[in-house]
Order: sequence, then C-alpha cells, then structure tokens
Amino acid sequence: MWDNIISAITDVNSVINGIVWGWPMIILILGTGILLTFRTKAMQVRKLGESMSTTIIPTLKNIEKKKTKDNKANSISQFEAFSAAISGTVGTGNIIGVTYAILAGGPGAVFWMWVSAFFGMITNYAENVLGLYFRKKDKDGNFSGGAMYYISEGLGLKWLGYIAAVFCMIAAVGMSGAQTNKISGALTSTFSLSESVTAKLIIGIIVAVFVAFVIIGGIKRIGKVASYLVPFMSLLFIILAMIVIITHISALPSAFALIFNHAFNFKAAGNGILGYAFSQVIRMGMARGVFSNEAGLGSSVIAHCASETREPVKQGLWGIFEVFFDTFIICTLTALMFLTSVDVTALTGTESDSATSLMLFSDNFGTFGTVAYSIILPLFAFTTIIAWSYYGEKATEFLFHKTGEKGKRIAVLCFKIIYVLLIISASVMSSPLAWALSDTSNGLMAIPNLIGVVGLSGLVVKITKNYYERKKNPQVKPMLSAYEDLNEEFVQDIINENK
Repeated sequence: MWDNIISAITDVNSVINGIVWGWPMIILILGTGILLTFRTKAMQVRKLGESMSTTIIPTLKNIEKKKTKDNKANSISQFEAFSAAISGTVGTGNIIGVTYAILAGGPGAVFWMWVSAFFGMITNYAENVLGLYFRKKDKDGNFSGGAMYYISEGLGLKWLGYIAAVFCMIAAVGMSGAQTNKISGALTSTFSLSESVTAKLIIGIIVAVFVAFVIIGGIKRIGKVASYLVPFMSLLFIILAMIVIITHISALPSAFALIFNHAFNFKAAGNGILGYAFSQVIRMGMARGVFSNEAGLGSSVIAHCASETREPVKQGLWGIFEVFFDTFIICTLTALMFLTSVDVTALTGTESDSATSLMLFSDNFGTFGTVAYSIILPLFAFTTIIAWSYYGEKATEFLFHKTGEKGKRIAVLCFKIIYVLLIISASVMSSPLAWALSDTSNGLMAIPNLIGVVGLSGLVVKITKNYYERKKNPQVKPMLSAYEDLNEEFVQDIINENK
C-alpha cells in the first residue's frame, strides 16, 4: 500500500512539475530579471562593488559589533539577517544539487545557473526592498514581511497573498525534506549503510531534535546559530574546493569549454532550439540555480525583513551579494571541482548525485575528505532546514493573523510540530522524489512572488532613487515604509543613530 501511495505522489508531482518548470516558468523568471535589470539600469552590475563594500566587508572587519541598540526589540542585526537568509540558500543544492544538474543536464547546466543568478541578483534585491518597505511590526517589536505582504498590501491582491503564503508553507516542507534526505543519504553512503532504512531513520530523528531546539528560539536564535555556522562551513568548503581546482589547474580551461560548449548544444537539440535535450540543459540549470540561490521564490526576504535596518535599499544590497556568493562562488566552485577532477566523458548517466558528490571529496582528500564531506554537507543542509522553518512559520502567521494572538500561536505551534515530524519521514524517502517535490513546491511559490515583483517593479525603482537622492540631498523625504506611522518612526530612528 505504501508503495502505491508513493507511486501516486510521484505521478501527480511529475505532472505538476512538468507544468510548473516548463518554458512559461523559465520565461517568467528570466523575464522578471531582465525587466528589473533594464529598469534599474543593471544595478546588480553597477552596485556589486557597493553591495560588498557596504555589507559583508565592514561586517567582517567589525564582526563583534553585530549587536545593536535595537536588539532589545525582536529584530536582529543585518549580518544575522543575512546569515539566516544565506543559510536558507547555501544548502545541499550547492553541492549535491550542482552535481545532480551536471549528471542530469550535462556541463551546460552550469551556464544556465549563472544566467539565473545574474538576473536573480536584481530579483533578490527587489524582493528585499519590497519586503522591508511593506513589512509590519507588532506590539512586541517583531517584524514580519515577505511576498505575501507586498502582494497583499502593495498590489492589493489579498487572495494572491494568501496563495503565496500557502505555497510558502508547502515549499518550506519540501525544501526541508530535500535537505534531510540528502543528510541521511550522504551519511549512510559515507559509512556504507546506503540500504539501511533504520540508519536513515535514526539520522532523521537526530536532525529533527536539533532543528526543534533551534526553531523554538525563533528568529533571534536562528540568526545567531546561522551567523556562527555559515562563515565556518562556507570557508571550509571554499578552501577544500580551491585546493582541488588548483591541483587540477591544467584541466580548468577544458572545464570552462565543456560548460560553454554544452550550454548551447544545438546538435543535441535535434530539430531546433526547443528540442528536448537542449531544454533539459536549461531546465536543470535554471531549476537547480533557483533551488540554490532562491532568487524569485520570495523566501529569503522573510529573514531579511527581521533585520534592524530601516533602509530597504541597504538590505537589498545584501540580497545582491547573497545570490552572488551562493551561485557565482559556492556553486561555481562545486562545478569546477566536478569538471576538473572527474572524467565527464566516462559518466554513464546512472551515477548517484550523493555518491558522486562524496567522490569529489574522498578521491581528492582520502579519509580526510570523507570526514570533511560528512561535516560540510550536514551543516549546509541543517542551516537551510532551520531557515525554512522560519519562512513557513511566518507564512502560517500571515494565514492565521485574523484568528487573534492565541489562534496564531496555536497555528504556528502546529506547523512546527508537523515540520519536525516530516523531517523524520523525509530521511527515508527516495532521493529523486525528494528533489522533485522540492522543485515543484519552489516553482509554485515563485509564481505569485514574481507577479508581485513585476507589478511593483516601478516602486522598487522609486525607492532606490529616493535612497540615492537622499545621499545627495538630506532634505528629501525618506521612503522607508509603506505605512506613514512606521515611516516616521524609522526616520526618527535614523536621526537618532546619526547623532
């Protein structure tokens, strides 16, 4: 009976996935990025330097000063908000997801990851700007924001805002399931227990316990845990990846040649550019790119909305760097590790993504590589799981905000319990189904969000212009919030900070 249920879920998801991740979605994602790139005059290029010089660089120089005066309220520092958001994006998709994309779509999929990231940088910027502009603050000082808010308040489409919240909840469960599945799959493969359901179940229970401990503390604990784990795991991965690439430096030109030659594989496309083989290359690259950096989903903006900053554009600049770091650095390093140290021509197409990812580390570093992989991958996955729990929690709050504080708390508690229990069940799910369910839920979440971003793109430009005009002329009235009372409060906060 269980096999029949799984088979039915797989069949239904396959149909939905084919629709969600068809050409209309690819066009919508790219079209949104192209529109924003045009309207902001390629801001992701013009302001990339500023996004680094005003965000991550000063933060790293002054890492101990993350706590601010506003932390007495329930906001978090810009770095903690960034860490929580990047922890949701830097996950198994950066290692196993990239490996899967290359195995399923060929080296050319990497090029389409870059394309999605280039336009995703400005899409993520717009999401953050809109998120902070339309976020709300409750009596306890908690900030809440995200696609459901700017769709509901900005576009005035409350019904679409509710749909966005429902899809966010589904995506949160789907994303955590894929991450847990990869933790159990990777660890059992590492210790030669790949067929042991019991071992996978035990791993799932352990992950669920740790997740429950963190998410009980809310965004402040999630932000704090992420701010410690993200730099450590990212730095460890970058160092190991660079060692592999430098060791195989002679294969680097060939790796780039493979990427670009297979990105436009017209021969494989058969009778035209829309041929199945060619479309798979784009689909795999786009889907894995969005799965990794989340630009267009409207997910990471939920964490950014908890930031202490009063300036939407400042947090938007964090969004540009977030996507750049996630895809152009982490995902690219994974791809180059793969393409420089593995003979792609010898691949049969039946290789497991988890086993191949493990091979990248074990073949290059021996036992140390196996141990390092067993540390890096679970950390990447764990931070993603805790971030997405917060996204799902905020979506639940939005859906039940009319039930009063008690009703909202009960709804959130129920979501957290279900979320933790599903982590356990996902640990024993088949790997392809876990990825497919997550892909589908991500695609569903992206649809209402991209509608909101496109509909409010003019407002993004207006807020951006306002920010840079105020730098030249302080007399210009700030556009910090869509709500007059909050706008005045934020203006006063900035004045006090500058005293």
